[in-house]
Amino acid sequence: MTNDLIDSGPVLLGLDSDGVAHLSLNRPEAGNGLNVEMLQALHAAIMRVHREPRVRAVIVSGAGPHFCAGGDVRDFASKGEGLPDYLREATAWLQIAASALVQLKPPVIAAVHGFAAGGAGFGLVCAADFVVAAESARFMSGAVRVGMAPDAGASVTLSRLVGLRKAMEILLTNPTLTASEALDAGLLTKVVADESLHDEVLALAHTVTALPPQAIAETKRLLWRGTGSSLEDQLPEEARTVAALSGTADAREGLAAVIERRPAHFTGE
Repeated sequence: MTNDLIDSGPVLLGLDSDGVAHLSLNRPEAGNGLNVEMLQALHAAIMRVHREPRVRAVIVSGAGPHFCAGGDVRDFASKGEGLPDYLREATAWLQIAASALVQLKPPVIAAVHGFAAGGAGFGLVCAADFVVAAESARFMSGAVRVGMAPDAGASVTLSRLVGLRKAMEILLTNPTLTASEALDAGLLTKVVADESLHDEVLALAHTVTALPPQAIAETKRLLWRGTGSSLEDQLPEEARTVAALSGTADAREGLAAVIERRPAHFTGE
Protein backbone atom coordinates (compact mmCIF):
# COMPACT_ATOMS: atom_id res chain seq x y z
CA MET A 1 0.00 0.00 0.00
CA THR A 2 1.38 3.42 -0.98
CA ASN A 3 0.44 6.64 0.73
CA ASP A 4 0.27 9.38 -1.93
CA LEU A 5 2.10 12.51 -0.80
CA ILE A 6 1.73 14.15 -4.24
CA ASP A 7 -1.02 12.48 -6.25
CA SER A 8 -1.35 14.70 -9.32
CA GLY A 9 0.76 16.85 -11.62
CA PRO A 10 3.94 16.30 -13.64
CA VAL A 11 5.74 14.59 -10.73
CA LEU A 12 4.09 12.11 -8.36
CA LEU A 13 5.31 11.02 -4.94
CA GLY A 14 4.16 8.13 -2.77
CA LEU A 15 5.50 6.45 0.36
CA ASP A 16 4.99 2.78 1.20
CA SER A 17 4.83 1.20 4.63
CA ASP A 18 8.48 0.07 4.44
CA GLY A 19 9.76 3.63 4.08
CA VAL A 20 10.35 3.49 0.32
CA ALA A 21 9.43 6.73 -1.46
CA HIS A 22 8.29 6.37 -5.07
CA LEU A 23 9.01 9.48 -7.15
CA SER A 24 7.59 9.26 -10.66
CA LEU A 25 8.14 11.61 -13.59
CA ASN A 26 4.62 11.96 -14.98
CA ARG A 27 4.53 13.50 -18.45
CA PRO A 28 4.38 10.30 -20.50
CA GLU A 29 2.87 12.10 -23.49
CA ALA A 30 6.14 14.07 -23.78
CA GLY A 31 8.47 11.19 -22.94
CA ASN A 32 8.79 12.79 -19.49
CA GLY A 33 10.66 15.62 -21.17
CA LEU A 34 11.37 18.32 -18.60
CA ASN A 35 10.14 21.89 -18.85
CA VAL A 36 10.25 24.59 -16.16
CA GLU A 37 6.92 23.56 -14.65
CA MET A 38 8.01 19.93 -14.32
CA LEU A 39 11.43 20.88 -12.97
CA GLN A 40 9.79 23.01 -10.29
CA ALA A 41 7.52 20.08 -9.43
CA LEU A 42 10.53 17.72 -9.30
CA HIS A 43 12.36 20.01 -6.90
CA ALA A 44 9.24 20.35 -4.73
CA ALA A 45 8.86 16.55 -4.58
CA ILE A 46 12.51 16.08 -3.58
CA MET A 47 12.11 18.73 -0.88
CA ARG A 48 9.04 16.85 0.37
CA VAL A 49 11.23 13.77 0.73
CA HIS A 50 13.88 15.81 2.55
CA ARG A 51 11.42 16.71 5.29
CA GLU A 52 9.84 13.23 5.60
CA PRO A 53 11.67 11.27 8.34
CA ARG A 54 9.99 7.97 7.43
CA VAL A 55 11.79 7.71 4.08
CA ARG A 56 14.59 5.11 4.02
CA ALA A 57 15.07 4.83 0.24
CA VAL A 58 13.87 6.69 -2.86
CA ILE A 59 12.97 5.11 -6.21
CA VAL A 60 12.92 7.48 -9.19
CA SER A 61 11.09 6.19 -12.27
CA GLY A 62 9.20 7.47 -15.30
CA ALA A 63 5.59 6.94 -16.36
CA GLY A 64 4.95 5.68 -19.88
CA PRO A 65 7.48 4.23 -22.33
CA HIS A 66 10.55 6.21 -21.18
CA PHE A 67 12.38 7.10 -17.98
CA CYS A 68 13.09 10.60 -19.30
CA ALA A 69 13.80 11.63 -22.88
CA GLY A 70 15.58 14.81 -21.74
CA GLY A 71 14.40 18.38 -22.01
CA ASP A 72 11.09 19.09 -23.72
CA VAL A 73 12.53 20.11 -27.09
CA ARG A 74 9.16 21.23 -28.48
CA ASP A 75 8.74 23.52 -25.49
CA PHE A 76 12.28 24.83 -25.99
CA ALA A 77 11.79 25.47 -29.71
CA SER A 78 8.60 27.44 -29.04
CA LYS A 79 10.56 30.07 -27.08
CA GLY A 80 12.28 31.43 -30.18
CA GLU A 81 14.75 34.21 -29.35
CA GLY A 82 13.68 34.00 -25.70
CA LEU A 83 15.17 30.49 -25.38
CA PRO A 84 18.42 31.56 -23.62
CA ASP A 85 16.48 33.26 -20.82
CA TYR A 86 14.10 30.30 -20.54
CA LEU A 87 16.98 27.82 -20.38
CA ARG A 88 18.75 29.84 -17.73
CA GLU A 89 15.71 29.27 -15.55
CA ALA A 90 15.27 25.63 -16.59
CA THR A 91 18.90 24.69 -15.98
CA ALA A 92 18.86 26.44 -12.60
CA TRP A 93 15.89 24.30 -11.51
CA LEU A 94 17.55 21.17 -12.92
CA GLN A 95 20.78 21.91 -11.10
CA ILE A 96 19.14 22.36 -7.72
CA ALA A 97 17.01 19.25 -8.27
CA ALA A 98 20.07 17.12 -9.11
CA SER A 99 21.97 18.57 -6.17
CA ALA A 100 19.01 17.90 -3.87
CA LEU A 101 18.98 14.23 -4.94
CA VAL A 102 22.66 13.89 -4.10
CA GLN A 103 22.10 15.56 -0.73
CA LEU A 104 19.16 13.36 0.27
CA LYS A 105 20.03 11.23 3.29
CA PRO A 106 18.29 8.08 1.98
CA PRO A 107 19.85 6.52 -1.11
CA VAL A 108 18.28 7.22 -4.50
CA ILE A 109 17.64 4.35 -6.91
CA ALA A 110 16.94 5.22 -10.55
CA ALA A 111 14.74 2.59 -12.22
CA VAL A 112 15.37 3.10 -15.94
CA HIS A 113 13.33 1.81 -18.84
CA GLY A 114 13.14 3.19 -22.37
CA PHE A 115 15.37 6.22 -22.91
CA ALA A 116 17.37 8.16 -20.34
CA ALA A 117 18.59 11.03 -22.47
CA GLY A 118 19.65 14.66 -22.37
CA GLY A 119 20.68 16.73 -19.40
CA ALA A 120 17.53 15.72 -17.63
CA GLY A 121 17.33 11.95 -18.12
CA PHE A 122 21.04 11.25 -18.44
CA GLY A 123 21.96 13.81 -15.78
CA LEU A 124 19.49 12.41 -13.25
CA VAL A 125 20.94 8.94 -13.80
CA CYS A 126 24.39 10.33 -12.98
CA ALA A 127 23.02 11.91 -9.78
CA ALA A 128 21.47 8.69 -8.47
CA ASP A 129 23.20 6.44 -5.95
CA PHE A 130 22.08 3.21 -7.64
CA VAL A 131 20.90 2.74 -11.23
CA VAL A 132 18.98 -0.39 -12.18
CA ALA A 133 18.14 -0.59 -15.88
CA ALA A 134 15.92 -2.81 -17.97
CA GLU A 135 17.76 -4.71 -20.71
CA SER A 136 16.00 -2.65 -23.36
CA ALA A 137 16.91 0.72 -21.79
CA ARG A 138 19.03 3.17 -23.76
CA PHE A 139 21.26 6.03 -22.59
CA MET A 140 22.40 9.13 -24.49
CA SER A 141 23.69 12.55 -23.53
CA GLY A 142 22.51 14.29 -26.70
CA ALA A 143 23.44 17.82 -25.65
CA VAL A 144 26.02 18.73 -28.30
CA ARG A 145 23.81 17.13 -30.96
CA VAL A 146 21.40 20.07 -30.54
CA GLY A 147 24.12 22.69 -30.07
CA MET A 148 24.08 22.67 -26.27
CA ALA A 149 26.22 21.33 -23.42
CA PRO A 150 25.62 18.79 -20.65
CA ASP A 151 23.94 19.94 -17.44
CA ALA A 152 22.54 18.53 -14.18
CA GLY A 153 26.18 18.22 -13.11
CA ALA A 154 26.95 15.51 -15.70
CA SER A 155 30.17 17.28 -16.73
CA VAL A 156 31.44 16.39 -13.24
CA THR A 157 29.56 13.26 -12.21
CA LEU A 158 29.94 11.32 -15.46
CA SER A 159 33.75 11.49 -15.55
CA ARG A 160 33.88 10.33 -11.94
CA LEU A 161 31.65 7.39 -12.78
CA VAL A 162 33.24 6.24 -16.04
CA GLY A 163 36.60 8.05 -16.25
CA LEU A 164 37.63 11.11 -18.26
CA ARG A 165 38.29 9.36 -21.59
CA LYS A 166 34.96 7.53 -21.62
CA ALA A 167 33.11 10.66 -20.51
CA MET A 168 34.70 12.57 -23.41
CA GLU A 169 33.50 9.90 -25.83
CA ILE A 170 29.96 9.83 -24.41
CA LEU A 171 29.48 13.60 -24.19
CA LEU A 172 31.26 14.62 -27.41
CA THR A 173 30.20 11.88 -29.83
CA ASN A 174 26.73 11.12 -28.40
CA PRO A 175 26.53 7.35 -28.82
CA THR A 176 23.28 5.68 -27.86
CA LEU A 177 24.44 3.21 -25.22
CA THR A 178 22.65 -0.06 -24.65
CA ALA A 179 22.06 -1.06 -21.05
CA SER A 180 24.87 -3.60 -21.35
CA GLU A 181 27.28 -0.97 -22.70
CA ALA A 182 26.30 1.50 -19.97
CA LEU A 183 26.90 -1.19 -17.35
CA ASP A 184 30.33 -2.03 -18.77
CA ALA A 185 31.23 1.67 -18.77
CA GLY A 186 30.41 1.99 -15.06
CA LEU A 187 27.29 4.12 -15.44
CA LEU A 188 24.90 1.52 -14.00
CA THR A 189 24.62 -0.68 -10.95
CA LYS A 190 22.74 -3.55 -12.54
CA VAL A 191 20.87 -4.62 -15.68
CA VAL A 192 17.81 -6.83 -15.35
CA ALA A 193 15.16 -8.35 -17.59
CA ASP A 194 12.51 -5.81 -18.59
CA GLU A 195 9.75 -7.71 -16.84
CA SER A 196 11.82 -7.91 -13.62
CA LEU A 197 12.70 -4.21 -13.31
CA HIS A 198 10.02 -3.31 -10.75
CA ASP A 199 10.71 -6.32 -8.52
CA GLU A 200 14.50 -5.97 -8.70
CA VAL A 201 14.36 -2.28 -7.79
CA LEU A 202 12.01 -2.96 -4.86
CA ALA A 203 14.29 -5.74 -3.63
CA LEU A 204 17.27 -3.38 -3.68
CA ALA A 205 15.28 -0.68 -1.88
CA HIS A 206 14.22 -3.14 0.82
CA THR A 207 17.82 -4.28 1.25
CA VAL A 208 18.72 -0.68 2.04
CA THR A 209 15.72 0.00 4.31
CA ALA A 210 16.71 -2.95 6.52
CA LEU A 211 20.03 -1.28 7.36
CA PRO A 212 20.68 1.48 9.92
CA PRO A 213 19.59 4.74 8.24
CA GLN A 214 22.12 7.01 9.92
CA ALA A 215 24.99 4.78 8.83
CA ILE A 216 23.57 4.63 5.28
CA ALA A 217 23.14 8.42 5.13
CA GLU A 218 26.64 9.14 6.45
CA THR A 219 28.26 6.61 4.13
CA LYS A 220 26.44 8.11 1.15
CA ARG A 221 27.57 11.60 2.22
CA LEU A 222 31.18 10.47 2.59
CA LEU A 223 31.21 8.87 -0.84
CA TRP A 224 29.79 11.92 -2.64
CA ARG A 225 32.05 14.22 -0.61
CA GLY A 226 35.02 12.02 -1.44
CA THR A 227 34.61 12.53 -5.18
CA GLY A 228 35.85 16.10 -4.71
CA SER A 229 38.22 15.65 -1.77
CA SER A 230 41.79 14.55 -1.31
CA LEU A 231 42.63 11.51 0.80
CA GLU A 232 44.19 13.82 3.38
CA ASP A 233 40.95 15.80 3.68
CA GLN A 234 38.71 12.74 3.72
CA LEU A 235 40.47 10.66 6.39
CA PRO A 236 39.68 13.00 9.31
CA GLU A 237 36.08 13.26 8.12
CA GLU A 238 35.80 9.48 8.08
CA ALA A 239 37.20 9.27 11.60
CA ARG A 240 34.81 11.93 12.89
CA THR A 241 31.85 10.19 11.27
CA VAL A 242 32.75 6.75 12.64
CA ALA A 243 33.13 8.18 16.14
CA ALA A 244 29.78 9.97 15.93
CA LEU A 245 27.96 6.88 14.65
CA SER A 246 29.44 4.70 17.37
CA GLY A 247 27.32 6.56 19.90
CA THR A 248 24.02 5.62 18.23
CA ALA A 249 21.64 2.93 19.45
CA ASP A 250 21.83 1.29 16.02
CA ALA A 251 25.61 0.89 16.31
CA ARG A 252 25.23 -0.72 19.73
CA GLU A 253 22.51 -2.99 18.34
CA GLY A 254 24.68 -3.95 15.37
CA LEU A 255 27.63 -4.89 17.56
CA ALA A 256 25.41 -6.84 19.94
CA ALA A 257 23.82 -8.73 17.07
CA VAL A 258 27.23 -9.78 15.75
CA ILE A 259 28.38 -10.95 19.18
CA GLU A 260 25.11 -12.79 19.87
CA ARG A 261 24.93 -14.22 16.34
CA ARG A 262 21.41 -12.99 15.67
CA PRO A 263 19.76 -10.68 13.16
CA ALA A 264 19.98 -6.98 14.07
CA HIS A 265 16.92 -4.82 14.50
CA PHE A 266 17.65 -1.20 13.61
CA THR A 267 15.39 1.65 14.73
CA GLY A 268 17.15 4.67 13.26
CA GLU A 269 18.20 5.93 16.69
